[in-house]
Amino acid sequence: MTDYEAAILDVDGTIVRGEELLPGATDGLRTLEAAGCSRLLFSNNPTRGSDHYRETLAPHGIDVDPETVLTSATVSAEYLAATHPGERVYLVGSDRLESILEDAAVELTTEPDEAEVVLGSFDDTFSYGTLWSALQALEGDVPFYGTDPDATVPIDDGEIPGSGAMIAAMEAVAGREPDAILGKPSSVAATAAMDRLAADPRNTLVVGDRLDTDIALGNRAGMETALVLTGVTDRADLADVGADAEPDHVLESLAAVDTLL
Repeated sequence: MTDYEAAILDVDGTIVRGEELLPGATDGLRTLEAAGCSRLLFSNNPTRGSDHYRETLAPHGIDVDPETVLTSATVSAEYLAATHPGERVYLVGSDRLESILEDAAVELTTEPDEAEVVLGSFDDTFSYGTLWSALQALEGDVPFYGTDPDATVPIDDGEIPGSGAMIAAMEAVAGREPDAILGKPSSVAATAAMDRLAADPRNTLVVGDRLDTDIALGNRAGMETALVLTGVTDRADLADVGADAEPDHVLESLAAVDTLL
């Protein structure tokens, strides 16, 4: 038997896929609640704020307090507001992320030559022109961040390119990597999660479907990790996984979390 104070749960691929609830998700959430685990939902979706997941899960009978939800968008906004106050941020990203940044009092600019910070993220209008402007914004030693490393994003009928693909293109033209990726599995993300939970990392369980983000986040922060096979990772992917992304447990779905309690 293992006693957990808290659980950090991925959302897309663990609880939902697109707007659809995954089988067993409700059972798993109820099991954690009955065990007295504090719960934090953490999505690497850079186009959504905390309120979105309350609205998404409410029709399924799952009550979510926005204060117990983080996304790569909200973490990025909080980080930039705290570390680059008053500096002009050039964003390659969505209108929704722009709104989340503005709500956090992050100053934005649409002029590449005015950029004091550059943030790369998911942008479904990404084009040659976008990349050219990003190259101009990244001239010199301007700080360069990314919201999340996810190269693809699961949707109802497959996958679409994600932030990681756009950030990789920006890296290629600028000739340098981002100074930091702010969402999972970064130390910035881990700190943001533990600040919300106020729990001992050694007594915290991370559950998610991605080895390189969810599982790596927990492993790097000294948490216990469980991979669910309801998202982008299957058992074949475990054959060549490195130590940084090797899960402590593999579950068919979130419903099987009861086997760890």
